[in-house]
Amino acid sequence: MSLFPKPYADLVARLRVTFGFVLVLLFAWMAKPDARSLTIGFPISLAGLVLRAWAAGHLEKNTRLADSGPYAYVRNPLYIGTLLVAAGLVVASRRWLLAAVFAGVFLLIYLPVIELEEQHLANLFPQFAAYSTRVRALWPSVHPIQSNHRFRWSLYRRNGEYQALAGFLAGEAFLIVKFVFFRPFPLS
Repeated sequence: MSLFPKPYADLVARLRVTFGFVLVLLFAWMAKPDARSLTIGFPISLAGLVLRAWAAGHLEKNTRLADSGPYAYVRNPLYIGTLLVAAGLVVASRRWLLAAVFAGVFLLIYLPVIELEEQHLANLFPQFAAYSTRVRALWPSVHPIQSNHRFRWSLYRRNGEYQALAGFLAGEAFLIVKFVFFRPFPLS
């Protein structure tokens, strides 16, 4: 059963990148980082980035059903990684309104996209139904399924995951610059 009507899911899938740019602009405008928020947010984002990298090194899009690495624990590790990266950046920004906006985007944009992708995988791979009964969509299992596939740097590169790294580094650099050069100075 589908949670989202197909026309809505198709629309948000096409607009996902546009929403991403709007979020970046909102984030840049609203962020008010300090040393503590940067220190707490950075490792959260870094954990998400590492999860995304691990997942990308196991993903052979439209060729093989990914069931190894983090896919042995959860069906959508790239989205969980994205959520962690965003959570860390929100913590670093010190703006809880951004947390609400990011949560709304995840619920209204990413969940329909996940549903569309899973429908695509079910049509492409007959074994997806069995896989999806053993591995949850967004909540990792403590008992992974077994797979013989290993992480491959060539897949990491082919999936363009280095772009997420570049985006993360740009976001962190922006926050640091905003903290160092644009913080209010106390009056003496």
